[in-house]
This record gives sequence, structure tokens and C-alpha cells, in this order.
Amino acid sequence: MNADGRWTVSESRLWRWGQFRRRCLRRALVILLLILATLWTGCGSGSEEELSAAAPADGPVAPAVTLTPTEVPMEAEPEAEPEAEETLDFRPGKEVSLFDGATLGAWKITDFGGQGNVYVKDGAIYMEMGSYTTGITWSGPVVRMGYEIMLEAMRVDGSDFFCALTFPVGEHPCTLVLGGWGGTLCGLSNIGFYDASENETTTFYSFENKVWYHVRLRVEPDRIQAWLDGEGLVDVEITGKRIDIRPEMDLCQPLGIATWVTTGAVRNIFLTKLPDRDEP
Repeated sequence: MNADGRWTVSESRLWRWGQFRRRCLRRALVILLLILATLWTGCGSGSEEELSAAAPADGPVAPAVTLTPTEVPMEAEPEAEPEAEETLDFRPGKEVSLFDGATLGAWKITDFGGQGNVYVKDGAIYMEMGSYTTGITWSGPVVRMGYEIMLEAMRVDGSDFFCALTFPVGEHPCTLVLGGWGGTLCGLSNIGFYDASENETTTFYSFENKVWYHVRLRVEPDRIQAWLDGEGLVDVEITGKRIDIRPEMDLCQPLGIATWVTTGAVRNIFLTKLPDRDEP
């Protein structure tokens, strides 16, 4: 050791060598004990008959050793599968509720990325303002043609569309926009490659925040119609026309509702299948 109390290099090496030897001895001892335990277990694993035969003929018979088998953990019982969702009764003329007013149910939060919070409050589904789009998508069965959807929608805060209702038209999607492009524009996106701001369904309506509006949409093979608070909003012949949606609404297919940089709410969502046209 130096005069200042520090070890020399040679002393440090000797100390580390001593520590290494002690670790090696400890490991060797542990390995030896494991080997002895294994041998002892093997010697005691013979049957009761074998133990009796091994005892001296004129000596006392050693009592049989009962070995306790290693306990095997019981497999966990498989979790019960959740009950299948109740099948919706889409008989013609029957009004079917798509929202129970308490839970999202078959509505799933749409993962747009940057979306706001979605939750149920006071019997309505609230979609808070996000970076761009916030919405919900229906994961249950759908009717693709010959039906009506009715709901109530409200713009809670913001100045753009508070209800973009994407719906099926046969195998094609379409969107009814309420309050887009600055807060007043309404229409269908898309009809013949043109969105709601530049096709024959374009119209304007002055919406107020925190006011519920009743929306009704009817989809038939040759026509799409919509009403707002009972007044006609859209009435367009679609025979031979291309029906599509804007890319922003792709994740809402086949049935969904979305907002754009706006907080919106919807409630009382119902779907009714229309009677076949050849029925009375």
C-alpha cells in the first residue's frame, strides 16, 4: 500500500484474484450440492418392493418410503367466451336502435390519429375536437340498401362539420356532411367524383352551437334523400352515377359518424329497413 493509503497495482491484482477464487469455490460447492441432491433423489425413487428386496434377509425391514409426487400446477380454466351480441332484427318497417344511450355498444372509436376523446354522457355520444377528425364506426351488422337512418346531432363547439354521416349505398360508401367548409355547407360526398362543396346536393344552413338537430336519411337503389328538422335537405337521383367518399372518411366505412376540428354529439340513432318495392 502506498504512503497515501492507496493500493499498488500488484496488491489490487492479488485482491481481485482472491475474490475470483472465492467465487469459483462457492459455485463449485453449489454444483456439488446439486449433484448430491440428484443422486439422493435417484436412490430413493425405487418402488416399495425394490426397497424390501434390498434389505438384509435377517435384518429389520426398513419402512417403505412414500415419496410425495411433485405437485403439477392445475391448468387455468379457459375464460368463458363473451356472449354473442344480440342479433339486430332488421325486418322491413321495424325501427331498430343503434345506440342504447348508456354505452358505445357496437360503435367503436375510429383511429384517425390525433382524434379527440369519445365518450357517452347524458344519453349522447360526444366526439371531442381533435387535431383533425374524431369519430365512431359501427361494427355491427348493416343494411346496405333500402333503409332510413334517423338521429339527432349537435355541434357543441367549433366551426366545421359536427356530423359527417358515412353510410352504405349498396357496395359503395357515401357521406352526408352537415356544417362543413366553415360551418354552413351541407351535401353528399361524393357524387360523380365531386364532393359536397361542388355537386348538385350543395346547400347551406346556419347551424347554432349547443342545439340539437334532427337528421333523417333515406337510401334507395335510385335515390338518396335527407331531411333536417323535417325540411328537405338532399334529394338526388343516383342511377348511373358514381357514389364514393373523400379519403378522410375511409375509416368510417361502412357506417360511421365524424367531426372535423369540432366537438359534436349524437343521440337517438335508429335504422329502419324499408319494405321491398314489390311489397304492398
